[in-house]
Amino acid sequence: MRVYDIISKKRDREKLSKDEIDFFIDGYTKEKIPDYQMSAFLMAIFLNGMDIDETANLTLSMMRTGKTLDLSEVPQVKVDKHSTGGVGDKVSLILAPLVASCGLCVPMLSGRGLGYTGGTLDKLESISGFKTSFSLKKFEKNLKEIGLCIIGQTEDIAPADKKIYALRDVTATVDSIPLITSSILSKKLTEGADVIVFDVKVGNGAFMKDEEKAISLAQTLIQVGKRLKKKMVALITDMNEPLGEAVGNSLEVIESIEALKGNFQKDLMEVTFALGSCMLILGKRVKRFEKAKEILNQAIKDGKALDKFRQMIERQGGDKKVIDNYDLLPKAQFEILVKSPKSGYVRSVDTKKIGFSAVELGAGREKIGDKIDPAVGFLIKKKVGDYVKEDEVIAEIFANDKEKGEIAKEKILSAYEISRTKSKRLKKTLYLVDEKGVRKL
Repeated sequence: MRVYDIISKKRDREKLSKDEIDFFIDGYTKEKIPDYQMSAFLMAIFLNGMDIDETANLTLSMMRTGKTLDLSEVPQVKVDKHSTGGVGDKVSLILAPLVASCGLCVPMLSGRGLGYTGGTLDKLESISGFKTSFSLKKFEKNLKEIGLCIIGQTEDIAPADKKIYALRDVTATVDSIPLITSSILSKKLTEGADVIVFDVKVGNGAFMKDEEKAISLAQTLIQVGKRLKKKMVALITDMNEPLGEAVGNSLEVIESIEALKGNFQKDLMEVTFALGSCMLILGKRVKRFEKAKEILNQAIKDGKALDKFRQMIERQGGDKKVIDNYDLLPKAQFEILVKSPKSGYVRSVDTKKIGFSAVELGAGREKIGDKIDPAVGFLIKKKVGDYVKEDEVIAEIFANDKEKGEIAKEKILSAYEISRTKSKRLKKTLYLVDEKGVRKL
């Protein structure tokens, strides 16, 4: 085989064989194929796409460049969840211990924040001592003993994806459904999960801006999962405003702990309960959504979910006392109130603008390697459909640099559209996508 021939074949919109894809991915991972040829290959895929067979083969090729976990000794059904990212999306922090407390095993491979979307690992690392990087052996040990562990991608997990994603980021080939699908699944399939539930965000604060594209990504994930004999389902959820109140790492940890104590924001738990119900159903714990939600609610009421979170913190080196003492989390020096300039109803929120404002404040990173300030962020007090009076607080800013805080204040004000006309509150769970098709919720 020749690299040139494979590139030209995809350039001409022809279907690639499994052997051709394997040859290309293996060669690039072993540094036998240079960046400039991989860049051309990625652009050919970006422009001409891949069918389900090609996407499945690309996923397997990338996955097989690293190690995979064998969790056959763990008796429970293994379930995981993946989100395409948003602003204030702390669902994994609540969902993982909640589902694990209901008798399923949750092996979760999570990411860091990049751009305006937050990362689960950064949030957890706000807790003193909490480790998200350790061996696959310890990952497996924690899963066997407490049924829960959240770690980041290691050097052993799908190294091809790490190399390819870095190249996609600088060659304008990130926004490609076959490349997104293979990137997500090549990592997720290494964990040994039996079931994967996807949270595909859509809206002005999401990677996918319109429903059609979000549904297309969800369908591709499900179809490739079926080819690879994995049970998968996807929810399309709204990201036209931040999820919950908190935006920022330690603030989101507090909101997550409060949710596990039963003090939760309705929009946040609408998404959490919907995803958790899918996990319990596919994990054969229950058959119906109503029963699943009942079990999840009970796990919060009787403290089982909070206890599981406490166990996870302790096992991963964190200070479990944080659950009862939020003063142990990093705190910002300045609190700045954002007040409405007029009375009316919140008609829309520019979620992406709020996300980038959080990054500029120090809560996120514009590029890999940027340092994060875990203390800073926002509490979003008013959402779409809420009535607000003139001078009423619509958000609170927590900053360690007063000047940056004042800049953030102006940006948050500009992110809000306030109208005399009443607007409907946003429904968070929009569609369910599975092997049977797309169902409106």
